[in-house]
Amino acid sequence: MIFELAKKLRNNVTPTEMILWGRLKEYFPQIKFRRQHPVSIYVADFYCHSKKIIIEIDGSIHNLPDIKNNDVIRQTDLESLGIKVLRFTTNDILKNLEATIERIEKSIK
Repeated sequence: MIFELAKKLRNNVTPTEMILWGRLKEYFPQIKFRRQHPVSIYVADFYCHSKKIIIEIDGSIHNLPDIKNNDVIRQTDLESLGIKVLRFTTNDILKNLEATIERIEKSIK
């Protein structure tokens, strides 16, 4: 079921995911990121297994209290597996992409 959801999400990519995906491949060609990849019981927007990093892009829906609470639980679960979770908003991607890439770069090193 989780693999079906991941496939569905990969086939319905958002514009901000496409922007970040392109930049990840451009700036970090030696590092393999997977898009909409199952990790435990979740699907990560971007996952790098070798660096144990998940990158999440949060749209405005993530400001809703229930979604925010679920995000906290999800992040805690993933961090308990030794995975670092980086969260960015769609505005970070659209308006401050270079700073976003710099933050990812610092986490990779």
